[in-house]
Order: sequence, then structure tokens, then C-alpha cells
Amino acid sequence: MELLMYNGEELWNWVEGAKRIGIAGHIRPDGDCIGTCLALYNYILRNFSCETDIYLEEIPESFRILKNVDDVNSLYPDAAPYDLFIAVDCGDFERLGKAGRYLKEAKLSLCLDHHDTNTGYAMKNRIVPTAAAAAEALFDLMDPELIDINIAEALYLAIVHDTGVFKHSNTTRHTMEVAGRLLEYGVSSSKIIDGTFYEKTYLQNQILGRCLMESIVALDGKVIFSSVNRKVQALYGLESSDTEGVIDQLRVTKGVEVAILLKEMNPQVWRVSMRSCTSVNVGEICMKFGGGGHIRAAGCIMNGSMHDVINALLREIEQRL
Repeated sequence: MELLMYNGEELWNWVEGAKRIGIAGHIRPDGDCIGTCLALYNYILRNFSCETDIYLEEIPESFRILKNVDDVNSLYPDAAPYDLFIAVDCGDFERLGKAGRYLKEAKLSLCLDHHDTNTGYAMKNRIVPTAAAAAEALFDLMDPELIDINIAEALYLAIVHDTGVFKHSNTTRHTMEVAGRLLEYGVSSSKIIDGTFYEKTYLQNQILGRCLMESIVALDGKVIFSSVNRKVQALYGLESSDTEGVIDQLRVTKGVEVAILLKEMNPQVWRVSMRSCTSVNVGEICMKFGGGGHIRAAGCIMNGSMHDVINALLREIEQRL
């Protein structure tokens, strides 16, 4: 396994030389993963003649504004080995989920990512930790003359979601310059930001309100946490996307440094989402529990009661405050 920073010329030469290409992102894909995968898929469709497949788990309805979203395969069928397989926005092999076998069997596998915890699991890897989103790293590899509005919209959506609409600390001057260049292709900023980031269904607002009302502060108000157990999920008929935005609203509570949202997947099994403001590296904490992510946004899966999970996380946070 080599950890190489391949460049744009090499990438597009590999694409041009491949007859069959597969693209996939990480399990439970977020906006950056979905947008970047579709941007890459649309770029290849527009500029190359190879057969290309794209694999992602279920995509939230709000993201279905993107071009060719209906081409996404969520069934992960058996397929002959790809000439080229590209893993996008995925920090380790396990997070590829069912798409992992495509990468293993491919003649050439690539990883394009921006997580500094990336393990370099593909044959060739381009990891750009300074990029605010995988989409920013992808844009830097593209020929601006070969981008159209559909590709630009997907890239812009991805950057918007991984920067929290440009307010997270991962946003740099280059991030803003890339976003500005994407607007020049005719991207509607309000359509992307309002339609996929701020707009909520009535059910999402109900869950947000419930999580805020039932939230608890700890460590002298530096930490806030809330949870959604299986009983509540069944009561409201929740889907995974219905809790989006809750963690970000918890994070902006005055005086809070770390926000935590727990979502019960199975009895005694919790999906943990964490966000921090200025001083705590939540990616480091989540890595300790088998997860990962960024300094300011990360997640993991933990076992035990809700109190066991919270107490374990609070011990780690307290050491870093």
C-alpha cells in the first residue's frame, strides 16, 4: 500500500484509460460525501466515455436536487472487478461498508479524502487535510473549462455542508475562493443553502425541539448533550436524516465548547455525533472509540447504556478542556 499524493493529470489519465469505473463514499453519507461523489460522477460522464457506476447508501430527499442522483446504486450488487475504483471522503476501509469489496477487487484503487486520520488504504491516495471538504480537494484536480453547472452545484453543496455554511474553523481563504468560482457557473447559493441546509420538515423541527428541551449540560456548562432512543424513533417514525441539524443547534448554545448527540441504533448501541467550538479535538476522542472525523466534527459507535457512553465521553473531554 502506497501513500501518494497523485495529481490531476495522473487522475484523469487513469480515468481515460479505464473501461469501467466505480465510485463510492462512506456509510451514512453526509453532504460532502454525496456532493463530491456526484460531482466526480458527473465530471466523468461529461468528459470521458467510460462506463461508470456510483454507490452510496440512501440519500436524503433534500439532496435529490443534484443532477443524476437517480443513478446512485444503494443495493451494492455483485459486479465484475473495476478497472478503476475511487473511494471519496472516506477515512478508512471499514467506512466504505458494502462498497469495500469493489475497492479490494479493482485493478487500481484510489482514495480522495481530506481527513487527517485517513489510513491510506487504497493503492494510490490523495489526502488533503487542509481542504475544508473533499469537494475542495476534488475541485483543485478538475479542469475549470470542463465543469458545468451540475458539477458546480454538487461541489458547492458539499462545501456548504462540511463548513456549516462557511462558519466552521476549517473554512479557509482558499475554501471561499473555490466557492466563489463555483458561483460563476450559475450556482444559486440560496437554493443550495436554504434547500439542503436550513430548510426542515415539520417532523425535523419537532425532533429538534424535543432534543433541545431534553438536553443536559455538564462540566460547568462546557458540554451539552442530548439523545434519541429507539422508543422515540419508533414513536415519530424517524429516518436517519430527521435528526440532521440537531447537533449544530446544540453546539451554538452560549458557553458550550462540546456538543454531543446520541442516537440509539440497537439496544445498548449508540451512534455518537460530536461538535466542538475552539479547543477540543473531537476527532481524536472519536478515534479512541473506533470512529473518526475532523477536529471540530466527528462521530463513532459506542456500546453500553446512555449514561455509560456519556460518562466515558465526558472523561475524555474533561482531560482536554
